[in-house]
Amino acid sequence: MTPTPSADSPASLPNGMDGVAREQGRLYQAARDQTINQVTHQAPRRPLPESGTVQVPAGLAGLPRRPAATFVGRDAALTAIRQALQDGTGPGVISQAVLGLGGVGKSELALQYAHRHRGQYRLVWWIDADGPDLIRAGLAAFARALACGIDSVAAEQATVEEAAAWALSWLAAHPDWLVIFDNIEEAADIEPYLAGLAHGHVLITTRRDIGWHYLGITPVPLELLPRSASVALLAGLVGPSDSANVSKLEELAEQLGDLPLALTQAGAYINRTPRTTVAKYLRLLKEAPGRMHAATPVGGDSERVVAKVLALSHDRIQSVNPLAIQVLNLLACMGPDNMPCSILNAIPGADEPAVDEALALLASYSLITSTTKPGDGILGSEEDLVSVHRLIQAVTLARLEPERRDSISAGAAALISAALPEDPRRPEAWPVCRALLPHARAVLAPTSPTLWAIALSLGHSGDYRTARDLFLEIHNRVNSSLGADHPDTLATRHEHALWMGEAGDPAAARDQLADLLPIRERILGADHPDTLDTRHNLARWTGRAGDAAAARDQFTDLLPIRERVLGIDHPDTLDTRHDVARWTGEAGDAAAARDQLANLIPQYVRVLGADHQETLITRHNLAYWTGEAGDAAAARDQLADLLPLIDRVLGADHPETLSTRHELASWTGEAGDAAAARDQLADLLPIRERILGTDHPYTLLTRHNLAYWTGEAGDAAAARDQLADLLPIRERILGTDHHYTLSTRHDAARWTGEAGDPAAARDQLDVLIPLYARVLGADHPDTLTTRHNLAYWTGEAGDAAAARDQYAALLPICERVLGADHPDPLAVRYNLADWTGEAGDPAAARDLLAALLPICERVLGADHPDTLITRDSLTYWTEEAGGQSRAVGDGFI
Repeated sequence: MTPTPSADSPASLPNGMDGVAREQGRLYQAARDQTINQVTHQAPRRPLPESGTVQVPAGLAGLPRRPAATFVGRDAALTAIRQALQDGTGPGVISQAVLGLGGVGKSELALQYAHRHRGQYRLVWWIDADGPDLIRAGLAAFARALACGIDSVAAEQATVEEAAAWALSWLAAHPDWLVIFDNIEEAADIEPYLAGLAHGHVLITTRRDIGWHYLGITPVPLELLPRSASVALLAGLVGPSDSANVSKLEELAEQLGDLPLALTQAGAYINRTPRTTVAKYLRLLKEAPGRMHAATPVGGDSERVVAKVLALSHDRIQSVNPLAIQVLNLLACMGPDNMPCSILNAIPGADEPAVDEALALLASYSLITSTTKPGDGILGSEEDLVSVHRLIQAVTLARLEPERRDSISAGAAALISAALPEDPRRPEAWPVCRALLPHARAVLAPTSPTLWAIALSLGHSGDYRTARDLFLEIHNRVNSSLGADHPDTLATRHEHALWMGEAGDPAAARDQLADLLPIRERILGADHPDTLDTRHNLARWTGRAGDAAAARDQFTDLLPIRERVLGIDHPDTLDTRHDVARWTGEAGDAAAARDQLANLIPQYVRVLGADHQETLITRHNLAYWTGEAGDAAAARDQLADLLPLIDRVLGADHPETLSTRHELASWTGEAGDAAAARDQLADLLPIRERILGTDHPYTLLTRHNLAYWTGEAGDAAAARDQLADLLPIRERILGTDHHYTLSTRHDAARWTGEAGDPAAARDQLDVLIPLYARVLGADHPDTLTTRHNLAYWTGEAGDAAAARDQYAALLPICERVLGADHPDPLAVRYNLADWTGEAGDPAAARDLLAALLPICERVLGADHPDTLITRDSLTYWTEEAGGQSRAVGDGFI
């Protein structure tokens, strides 16, 4: 028997039985085997109302929530969206997309836009669009919301597919609406819906930077907040007790990388969690970043925290391309910015195309940012660089178990070490090591040879301050792990001292080496090569700090020790002999330096070979001291003979070859051809810029000397202007107190005077002297030279008596510091005589020069240019003893 149900109720239950279950028209009788078939007659579902006739109900709200009360730093993005939607022309819907990293604020931006402009639309509707099913469900909800006021039963009965189709037909039939599709995963998911629409505006938010141009959409890229906006956002969230603590807010914004979601999460957590201040949150963030990035503020949405939002992208990428997650894990261990992509080509088991595909997938999710740097990449050509937001790094690492994290970090360290050039000191290696530095710092142990090599490379590249700071960092970490007396700790102290000197503080380098020497003697022994190396460099920086005679004496004392310990032919022993000669010259005896180097060269040839780099450098320095001893033409000729040899052995672009060209130009000028010197330096400058870089100290030295010889060739104003242009560059690269920077200021004053403004030269030097005294010391030779030239330009500015008095006060200091026979005190004596004559006492000038001449002949030689000038001036003032004056400036200063 088949019972007949009523038209408006489920089937009646036969025989009063109530133990019945219903499934798809079949009744299963309790406790029985037979089945009773049933035919169910359902009432036909009502159709949805005609979409073209349905109007928007009053008060219909289609947004998920109210916009955030604190919203800063996005005015330009809001304007860009408005412009794109308002200025769009042509048939069809006008669409725009907002593209960016998860948590960067895409959804909040769309919500703010919709809220601000809702009065300009008949309808604003929000659809969560993370996948095709959610898009259909969102459109169906849109349809039911519109249709329920007319036929709620039809709206309720419609399937998702029917309701979504109705929603599209409504959108196609009506203008003046805005629909926001939030978090589109693939452009293909939204394409079918856009194609069928003829009116209205569509705003899309997405993490995926792929496929939009095919839809005619150029997304608005949403970047991180500017720092000022980050601080303002935090100040509006943390509460009044912390909102005025700008420095801590800036520090927190820095730690959170200016990511709006992280800032909002942190601000709400601080505001709603008792006893939590900005300072405490910073500490917690440092101690347990994974926990804090996953922490939900009281009353907050647990799905809208940084860890959850970013984890969604990780999970999807893992399912598509596991290598991409492996690459992201490696990048999370390294520095956040500008990792050369080619380093990743060495990932075991991955080839370059596979790595490129992995990077492309990560970039499409906005998890990494790719840029291209031309010219000096790891591969010697343009280089693709990849950057990762620090919060992505933190969340990525927090998802890993400690052992897995350590293993990945070790893999990252291996990639960095594999990318290190064979000889990091060579110019072609410098940009590579510079690019590796932040990533090496992140993953390498402080005792890593790779990190040490990178630090040395930076120093050789001319980045003295970074080398100094990196060796200090290495030293502190090694000292902490190995102890103050460990040989590796002592080695890092030694290197830090050397680069501190190169960075412009020779006195500090000297003092640190002086402190280190007895420790190395105690730990390693007085005769250990490392101890002797410290003694060698202590002597060197003693000289660089201004005491050339002490440096000479220290090297002289060291020489027999190195001969005994290492042997007379050991390269380190030869280096010490070389430096004895150099500092003998710096102490005032250029002829002795020349002779010592001349005697040393045959030993270099016998031990190392005629073509060895150290032999060639010694020949270079022999030429220099030959010129300093008074024979500029011979210095020029020796360097001219050396240049093709050093070119052949080391190459035309080797730094030592370029140094030889530089010295050849200088001695060509000293030999009397200033124009040729200028032209040679002008030719050299672009080569040094190309090989060493525009900011390398040696490149800047060439610029400095090009200005000098431009002035000597007759264009004092051009020299002044070139030095004025150079000064801010040296200040930026080396610092305002570096002795090279001070030298540029000094010479800029000199050429200001030569260009016709002696009073300005005087005033500039007067300001400069206290700076020299503070940085180098009142008795440093460079300080004394500046006082010398201040006296000269004081006289040139019209006060001969003041110039005379300044020279008179300076002379005993120069003689005490440098020695009476040093060339500099002899120059002071000459100018004291000259300005005594100009001040009205030619007889006294004559007598002073008569006393000076035999000293010049004995110390410098009878034919030295300065001796000849002294003889000529003696003749002049003898003739002028009647009180006549003359133009000055032809003497030596």
